[in-house]
Amino acid sequence: MNNQICIIAEKPSVAREIARIVGATERAEGYLKGNGYYVTWAFGHLVMPALPEGYGIKGFHRDNLPIIPPVFTLVPRQVKGEKGYKPDSGVVAQIKIIARLFRESQRIIVATDAGREGELIFRYLYEYIGCATPFDRLWISSLTDKAIREGLENLKSGAEYDKLYYAAKARSEADWLVGINATQAITVAAGRGTYSLGRVQTPTLAMICDRYWENKRFVPEPVFQLHLSTDGTADGEVVKFSSIEKWKEKEPAETAYGIAKECGKITVTHVERKETVQEAPLLYDLTTLQKEANTKHGFSAEQTLSIAQKLYEAKLITYPRTGSRHISEDVFAEIPTLLLTLKNNPAWGGYISGMGDLSRRSVDDTKITDHHALLVTEVKAQHLGAEERIIYDMIAGRMLEAFGERCVKNVTTVAAECGGVAFSIKGSVIRQAGWRGVYRQSEETEEVTLPEWKEGDTLPVKGCSLTEGKTKPKPLHTEATLLSAMQTCGKELEDEQMRQSLKECGIGTPATRAAIIETLFRREYMVRQKKFLVPTEKGLALHSVVKAMRIADVTMTGEWETALSQIEYGGISAETFRKGIEAYTSQITSELLSSDKLFPHNESGCTCPKCGKGMMQFYGKVVRCGNPDCGLPVFRQKAGKTLTDAEITELLTKGQTGVIKGFNSKEGKPFSAAVAFDGDFNTVFVFPDVKNNRNSKRKKK
Repeated sequence: MNNQICIIAEKPSVAREIARIVGATERAEGYLKGNGYYVTWAFGHLVMPALPEGYGIKGFHRDNLPIIPPVFTLVPRQVKGEKGYKPDSGVVAQIKIIARLFRESQRIIVATDAGREGELIFRYLYEYIGCATPFDRLWISSLTDKAIREGLENLKSGAEYDKLYYAAKARSEADWLVGINATQAITVAAGRGTYSLGRVQTPTLAMICDRYWENKRFVPEPVFQLHLSTDGTADGEVVKFSSIEKWKEKEPAETAYGIAKECGKITVTHVERKETVQEAPLLYDLTTLQKEANTKHGFSAEQTLSIAQKLYEAKLITYPRTGSRHISEDVFAEIPTLLLTLKNNPAWGGYISGMGDLSRRSVDDTKITDHHALLVTEVKAQHLGAEERIIYDMIAGRMLEAFGERCVKNVTTVAAECGGVAFSIKGSVIRQAGWRGVYRQSEETEEVTLPEWKEGDTLPVKGCSLTEGKTKPKPLHTEATLLSAMQTCGKELEDEQMRQSLKECGIGTPATRAAIIETLFRREYMVRQKKFLVPTEKGLALHSVVKAMRIADVTMTGEWETALSQIEYGGISAETFRKGIEAYTSQITSELLSSDKLFPHNESGCTCPKCGKGMMQFYGKVVRCGNPDCGLPVFRQKAGKTLTDAEITELLTKGQTGVIKGFNSKEGKPFSAAVAFDGDFNTVFVFPDVKNNRNSKRKKK
């Protein structure tokens, strides 16, 4: 050992920035060195808990379940090869370099991302290597030179983050126990194919499927409403009263319409004028940024996180994977300086010049988790791509809103009657735009100025109309509404403070929710249709089997998330959590193994003609091999015709169907042909007059 200090970052790009600051400029294989420092890096998780094969358990067998290792074995990150999983050679090489640097150093500085996952990346690696070199923690919220220097001058003891590590390790092991056992159990029960289940993935799918069925089974009902118009404040301006009652049947609505039309006058019965105050919105955490980027710009949660991570690594914003919407007092002291960096921006300059005292609504030391809310840094944003500019401007704009003055409105509510039917109208005038002045367009669309009416005034009816509408179902989930549902375990809460209070009981974390959503796409459990998330036949079929089981229970999953948070803050021990999650794993495994009666078992099922191992799974649009190493797809749709189960079965068992009628060429001409496999198991047409030439016309998979 010598006097060297080894700094380990989460990825090479961050390591290079730190190396520049500490003066480690000499390049070596897998690290940089100089000025008494080694600076090396991981590539995300270099080490992971071993798969079941690591404990001598191969294949999916009922008798092996549940698989609960007494102690988890750590192995280098695995990649899939022809003969199963094997260690990634590049990862193994980097681990050897890091192990040598750790041994040669007097001390380690941990500079992986300052969060639960970053902590686990280092701790798993440290444990796998069997290292005993003492370590300190670099805990920073941005990658600016100033933040890195200040962080290096104020290193934290590694032991301060032990509970964070225990929570991260418990989460990793819980995901392994639930994911591995649930996936194997339902696959065994199904008897064919492979189904993927997960601790957070499956409850999330349940929310998507529940909303889908609620939407599809909704029966619209007619709704009738009466409207009367009268003179407004300006010449030619018209204001419209609407009936308080909405009728489900047309006859009483038409009766009210006739009475109102005959009456010809509206009598004001009550006028209420009051001042309403809209407090500035809170700063962004990651989930709120993802929701608004999806609603306003159509960005996926994964896309927003990826862009935010790029901005963070470019030193333009603070740490993105934050679950807090508040900042501390010491960070608040720096806000005026940060706002000045935006003053030259033509979009914000005028607003910043007119800002008075800064709102303190987002300032609360007690509501900060690992990191404070998202902020821009003092580094000037230059040469940004279009998408990066959108996310940067959203964060900058929200900062201006969050520290802006309150928006004050005068709101007038007028109640009236006409022929015994009650009507109302509401108007509002913005007296002080405050924070709403950041995006000025919103002011104009919301203003409705009413005349200075008073109780007893009689107004002429200038127009009378009866509108017919339909009640509408709750729309299908978008990524924005799904993220909200994940935050609150499906509870629909309009109140922002209520949502914040339930954040600890949500499912997933700000850092993992995007990945969970992407997993559901990758598993083909749902697809995007415009902005909506629609479950596939495969997703709906899986949900129909597990919907009443613990694995799909959103509230229960939220309770596990709460327990994980309590480990981090010392509320419960990791050992207590482990016992609970092991019992839960045994319960869900038993439930899922007994679900075999819910699967339609086809005793004459077809073996895959390509690999000879997997069973062919029949779906609405495709028939696919259940062996994940093969996955041969046979699409039902051929030249405008959908092949039946019987025709597909004949193709799979005999290699060729009989002659089928009803196909249509690209020119729209009908034709008949058999469907066969070629040597690569692509489907091709075989025409009756050229039976010996299977490739006479090919229809690729």
